[in-house]
Amino acid sequence: MTASPEDTGAAEVPPTLVADLRSDTLTRPTEAMRQAMAWAEVGDDVYAEDPTVLALQREVAELLGHEDALFTPTGSMANQLGVRLHVAPGQELVTDDLAHVLRAEMGAAAVLSGISARSYPTTAGRLDVDAAMALAVTDGGAYQVGTSCVVVENTHNFGGGTVQPLEAMQELHRRAHERGMAVHLDGARLWNAHVATGIPLAEYAACADTVSVCLSKGLGAPVGSLLVGSAEHMEQARVWRKRFGGGMRQVGILAAAGRYALEHQLERLADDHARCQQVAQAVAGARPGVVYPADVHTNILVLRVAAAGWTGADFVAAAGERGVLGYPTGPGSARFVWHLDVDDAQTDHAGAVLTDLLTARR
Repeated sequence: MTASPEDTGAAEVPPTLVADLRSDTLTRPTEAMRQAMAWAEVGDDVYAEDPTVLALQREVAELLGHEDALFTPTGSMANQLGVRLHVAPGQELVTDDLAHVLRAEMGAAAVLSGISARSYPTTAGRLDVDAAMALAVTDGGAYQVGTSCVVVENTHNFGGGTVQPLEAMQELHRRAHERGMAVHLDGARLWNAHVATGIPLAEYAACADTVSVCLSKGLGAPVGSLLVGSAEHMEQARVWRKRFGGGMRQVGILAAAGRYALEHQLERLADDHARCQQVAQAVAGARPGVVYPADVHTNILVLRVAAAGWTGADFVAAAGERGVLGYPTGPGSARFVWHLDVDDAQTDHAGAVLTDLLTARR
């Protein structure tokens, strides 16, 4: 009879199958993408002479229906450039309390640009136009900070991959402009919203004055985002990118990965959505109240593990011990994100582990 690890003192054998669902930023370039990068035509991007970057910027601007685009190393920089274009030092932006620009960009708007921010409470990151408009102050004179920009996120990361309704975004754009405010769209996962709904990217992007989009999440590029807007805004953003330390040289090697991703790996985001929904259905069937599959719009699964007696941190730790890696998003919740490097077998494994842990406590 073989002794157990407890009997022998041996370390527990790690799981042979690992599903790393901490984030869709974990994607790695495919071999074909690496080839495209290796053979990319390059130039000096600070002089706006890198042909691959210029091609990527034209393509993304056209996809989103705006005049021009600017390649940036990160999505946070693209967002910070966007808000800096619309909000002067001493003014404010308004967004929801789960927004990435508030929770995950290290206070950059305040530190780099002297921008204040106020937020309204949200459920699952859903855009609340009335709440945003109620917060905005456009006639405060010398007594209140003036609001000059509203930021909306689509899909919403900390909201659990929520897709914002197009009608709400259109209403926000109209009402903000009526009051002299701009709209910035944090569209890091706008590709996922497009694939989930079939709504053209340009229709979403028409609801904002500037839009950021990310290439290094589900699309699988190793680095890069873009800011999209008017030609005048992109000319100004290029100056601010340099000030923020984002001037780059032969960066076409990275832009080539983005061009490859848009051509070959955009529509496959539907696979991530389907796998995420598969596990949402399994979990909901095993432990009602932990997740509602109808609220799982794309590739992000947020579980209310407190409903099963877990803290977020403990649940993620227990799942990790069995080869399913996630991220605690709060005291009683945990997030799991599907992406290019998670296949059907890993998805089945994740579903089995998560349902087992959620039904282990009554």
